[in-house]
Amino acid sequence: MKKVILITGISSGFGKETSRLLAEAGHIVYGTVRRDCETNKAVKVLRMDLTDTASIARAVDTVIREEGRIDVLINNAGMHSAGPVETIPGEYIKLQADTNFLGMVHLTRAVLPHMRKQGGGTIINFSSIGGLMGLPFHAFYSAFKFAIEGFSEALRMEVRKFNIKVVLINPGDFNTGNTAARRNFLSPTGPDDPYNRDFMNALAVMEANELGGKEPAILAKKIVKIVRCRNPRQRYIIGAWYEKAAVRLKYVLPGKVFRWILETNYKIR
Repeated sequence: MKKVILITGISSGFGKETSRLLAEAGHIVYGTVRRDCETNKAVKVLRMDLTDTASIARAVDTVIREEGRIDVLINNAGMHSAGPVETIPGEYIKLQADTNFLGMVHLTRAVLPHMRKQGGGTIINFSSIGGLMGLPFHAFYSAFKFAIEGFSEALRMEVRKFNIKVVLINPGDFNTGNTAARRNFLSPTGPDDPYNRDFMNALAVMEANELGGKEPAILAKKIVKIVRCRNPRQRYIIGAWYEKAAVRLKYVLPGKVFRWILETNYKIR
């Protein structure tokens, strides 16, 4: 069945591939971007900035005015920064909060009244493997992904009686544009920074894992199936087998043991 879909962040990565495949599957797809960029011609492009509540309202109003409904909201857009908790610039922390969490909250709140009145819908929130475990030198990225987890779990219970489903997506390492984009938001460090060696070691591991990760089209195909599914699961962990295993191990191993595994993996011991 053809659905009206609003997806954020279609300029690259997951959003670009997912919006393309959803449009090719016959859905009416509206995708948001912050600036002009090349997109699939079958996707209706909206200018929206998650840090600007007025632009969020305009985007939702446009879809409702043109289509009369929003069947699926995909909260995909986000940004990455990295650095030690002590030294990462405060403006990077605020930008992550406003983009990765608060913007998603404002957009969801703008869409909910329409889904409730139309008798249902699906909200797909992008969390991360980093939303299930804290990652070194990505403390604020993990923190706001953890916030998406709690927000989604609470929201799911509040809207169930209105036939609104809330789905969490937890991607592992994928080869998207996030690796390069994060380079613009790194905490400045140097030889005199007490965190410099561990930070650079961890960053090198993370970047290697991401650049060697799966292509975003693999996850996008899964999203297309979820949109088509009448009763989707509450959570989909999408990644390599060892990433899925790590999630399970966190809940069965003693905390100190699991921490040692992460520290060893990211070469910060």
